[in-house]
Amino acid sequence: MAQSMLRALYRGLLYLHPPAFRKRFAEEMLWIFDEAAATRGTLGLFGDGLVSLLRQWIVRPESWHAPLAAIGPARAGSSAFFAWEHFEVPQDRLPFYRWMQGSVISLGMLSAVLLMAGQGGRAPRLLNNLTASPSTKAAWALPSTSSHWSLTEFVASGPDGEGYGTAGLSDGVRARQLRQQEKAIQVAIGGRSVPGSLRYFAAGSRAAAVETPKTPAGEQFSAWLKSFNSGDRAQMEEILTRFKDRGGREVNGMLGFRERTGGFDLRKIEESAALRVSGLLQERDSDQFARFMMDVEAEAPHKITRFDLDAIPRPAEFPVERMSESELLAALREKLEKESAADKFAGAVIVAKDGKVVFKGAYGMADREKKTPNTLDTKFRIGSMNKMFTATSILQLVQAGKIALADPLGKYVTDYPNKEFASKVTIQQLLTHTGGTGDIFGPEFDARRKELRTLQDYMNLYGKRNLEFEPGSRWEYSNYGFLLLGVVVERMSGKSYYDYVSENVYGPAGMSASGSLTEEQNVPNRSIGYTRFGGNGLRPNTDTLPYRGTSAGGGYSTVEDLLKFANVLASHKVLDARNTELLTTGKVNTARGVKYAFGFMDDDTDPAFRHFGHGGGAPGMNGELEIYPQSGYVIAVLANLDPPAAGRISDFVCNRLPKN
Repeated sequence: MAQSMLRALYRGLLYLHPPAFRKRFAEEMLWIFDEAAATRGTLGLFGDGLVSLLRQWIVRPESWHAPLAAIGPARAGSSAFFAWEHFEVPQDRLPFYRWMQGSVISLGMLSAVLLMAGQGGRAPRLLNNLTASPSTKAAWALPSTSSHWSLTEFVASGPDGEGYGTAGLSDGVRARQLRQQEKAIQVAIGGRSVPGSLRYFAAGSRAAAVETPKTPAGEQFSAWLKSFNSGDRAQMEEILTRFKDRGGREVNGMLGFRERTGGFDLRKIEESAALRVSGLLQERDSDQFARFMMDVEAEAPHKITRFDLDAIPRPAEFPVERMSESELLAALREKLEKESAADKFAGAVIVAKDGKVVFKGAYGMADREKKTPNTLDTKFRIGSMNKMFTATSILQLVQAGKIALADPLGKYVTDYPNKEFASKVTIQQLLTHTGGTGDIFGPEFDARRKELRTLQDYMNLYGKRNLEFEPGSRWEYSNYGFLLLGVVVERMSGKSYYDYVSENVYGPAGMSASGSLTEEQNVPNRSIGYTRFGGNGLRPNTDTLPYRGTSAGGGYSTVEDLLKFANVLASHKVLDARNTELLTTGKVNTARGVKYAFGFMDDDTDPAFRHFGHGGGAPGMNGELEIYPQSGYVIAVLANLDPPAAGRISDFVCNRLPKN
């Protein structure tokens, strides 16, 4: 009997249980069914399910006490995966008509199972989306100096910068398939509608397979994909021998990348020739898409001469399917529990609508050695999210008439070492990453990491170098540019950058848990970041941290403080309406598919869901804040794990927000 048909029947059996029972246990039972189907078989589960159905209509359904987690595997020799009879239920009976109702339903379901067993091909057949567990979300980390990330770079070195990812659930074809599946379920269970949580299961599972071309290029790509998805070191070692020039590709990097993505599914072939193949892939553990291109030699064994694999915004032909708010929050809770159980997420999450919190939660450990759990009060390092506070500070000084956006840096930092540099780049170009000012991370930073204690120290170290390109000619992410904006704040306010932000941004917002105190100071509730970069499992990120955060990033905050910041922006308590709009409205296109404003990313790719915010990421830290001015939603996620731990959660919510 086809597994999809069995799953449909089993799901229908669960749906015939009382509503309270379904709400609490049905999803877990489906997961167990999938595991049993892959290991021990499912016939025993059908028997237990029928007994359960009979019992739940005979006894009172509101009287369960034992959690599902208490149910263990069946004893040795048992044919059942586990027994529903382990639920603790009282034996007082319901009225006779309820007993008869349960008996009729159970006998009817048993007859349907026997009928389907004999006539499998004539049963309503569910498509592949209902035959796998729901997928989880992942995304690639993007270096803070780049707008683009390729597999070659990732497996050679590993990311050390911003978290990045786009996501969504299903394309138009899958949406139609989903509606067909729901209709099939309704037929199978007698016309009942399908709960939203079950629609999430269908939408989140594996896409239908796309075959690779039977060409030299197609065969090599197929071999690579099989090797990568296996997660097997020996297979990956073998596939690397097929490259004409191995370059920086290393197995450890591939294994790490495989862990973050969960592997890839081929979604579309875009180009196929004898020696070239290209197309679209989707991460198995997320909605993230990538475009690949592979070239091979003409002569056997057709060595691989080129292989590009780049993260891309989700293609329009694979649109997102939205959820209702209740469906989304239920799916989010489920996802967070699964991600934290798999050690892919540790942190805190808050979702608000029109200033009212509709979801909040904390997961994982703030300090693994001391067994200290994360809470909503935990302070997480936020990386480049500090740029939002820096840009807000600059716009406050613009609003006060102390700074003009078109003025050059040298007007406010008169002692800048490279006079030509300072005379060319403007304040607006620094705010939009179009100044050509370069980055601060590299060998010089690594050698002086603990010596760089003030913004002036950074300027002294990097101030003599030249511009990397003509200001205004292109967009290129620059941490140094935002560090210089912090120097401007100091010069024009007469205060340290840290005091200014504390008094003029954190203070009005009530952000009492945010700051940039040094790593040497004992900050209550500040979590320890844990990283996998460099191999050898999770380890504290202590040896990667700067002396303290700067105007470019590196401070700490809580999800509740980030929500407060979003609220004061909306209420114009830190900037007036005109300057708030100026702050958050996109000015320049980026290679990430969205626009950059002033310290904010402005995503207006779908005008109905326009949102702005900023992320931050480095080894052992990741965060995202997304603000939806039209619908009133705010999503804040912070994590003390590597990117994209927070990014995949934020994207999961953003891509499934309700239409209204």
